[in-house]
Amino acid sequence: MFGGHKYLVGLDIGTATVKAVVAENERGRPAVRALFERPAGGLKKGVIIDLAEATSTVNKILNDVAQVSRTALRSIYTNVGTWQIKTQVSRGIVAVSRADSEIYEHDIDRARKASEAVNLAMNRMIVHNIPREYIVDGVGDIQDPLGLSGNRLELNTLVVDAFAPHVKSVIRVVELAGGKMAGLVLNPVAAARAILARAQKDLGVVVIDIGAGTTGVSIYEDNKLVDLAVFPVGAGHVTNDVALRLKIPTEAAERLKLEAGYAVAGEVSAREVVELSKYSSEMKNAVSRRLVAETIEARLAEIFGLVYDELKLLGKNGQLPGGAILVGGGSKMPGLTDLARQELKLSAQIGLPLGDEWSAGHEADAFEDPGFVTALGLVLCGADKEGWFREGDKGSWKNPLKYFWP
Repeated sequence: MFGGHKYLVGLDIGTATVKAVVAENERGRPAVRALFERPAGGLKKGVIIDLAEATSTVNKILNDVAQVSRTALRSIYTNVGTWQIKTQVSRGIVAVSRADSEIYEHDIDRARKASEAVNLAMNRMIVHNIPREYIVDGVGDIQDPLGLSGNRLELNTLVVDAFAPHVKSVIRVVELAGGKMAGLVLNPVAAARAILARAQKDLGVVVIDIGAGTTGVSIYEDNKLVDLAVFPVGAGHVTNDVALRLKIPTEAAERLKLEAGYAVAGEVSAREVVELSKYSSEMKNAVSRRLVAETIEARLAEIFGLVYDELKLLGKNGQLPGGAILVGGGSKMPGLTDLARQELKLSAQIGLPLGDEWSAGHEADAFEDPGFVTALGLVLCGADKEGWFREGDKGSWKNPLKYFWP
């Protein structure tokens, strides 16, 4: 019998929508039993700004979850969507405690705690402390030191802290809505957990999670998380730009963006026109489809510019053989991969969840929508923490969350 709860929920509380994935432990692997999606309320740029409205939205989706399994409400893994995060590299150093010099879990936990002794500004809290490498008696690049022999154990980590009120408001909303929080994971961490294979992380890759209000970035190289960043701009800003440029309602602008828009204006004929009456009954005129594409491209190029600058700071611009992987609801924009290649000078593709860690008895729709990547990643993070995966399962990340759970 494998550990943890029988059911758990990956709850992605986004700026535009709230998504939930209900998963069951099926012989040591998660099986998706249900997917739910509802319009969000009370959030702006990934941050809860209206507690009552956000609670009402989450309560509705948790009621949906309860129809599948009420016990799932006791094990909810949700995202931290705030862009107010900071990262810093830290190191923990401890002496191996046992006389025979064998390294045990206790030594690893002590090294982790030592690495968390960092300076934090007022009203900040650590949300992740992610191992990058272990060093045993001066020999580094060790992924797992358990069972090795040595006198001195060091741990290099990436410490991620966030504005504490933003994190606590997420916990409060879930509890008020009738759920029990089991863990919190930053959006880019959860997204990467769902889509990246070991080979990609070894090569070097950037995951770009384009949500409605924010864009999250995680960068991996040599199987290590190099950096995380979240920017306060997303696909919703593209929609707003279209609405303002064409003077149409945002709901119409969203449909127009996805159905007639394109991310690279130069690939759209100047002769093509779009009848706005198809998207808004109040509008009778037609507009150039290239004009729509130019509006879309300008904002998306700004987003990719932020990502490029982040890569440049790390000396990784144009230097990641694994390229860029695009996920999130904003990644559904036609032509997005072409623009990403142009702006980032990297190969680019839309990311979909890997299937090898999941039970075959899952809902197939979950694995065909890049908008559900974060929710599925939250399920895998929860399965890691609760010990669902079989010992020695090559698909498992060997429960990394026990080392950096908040």
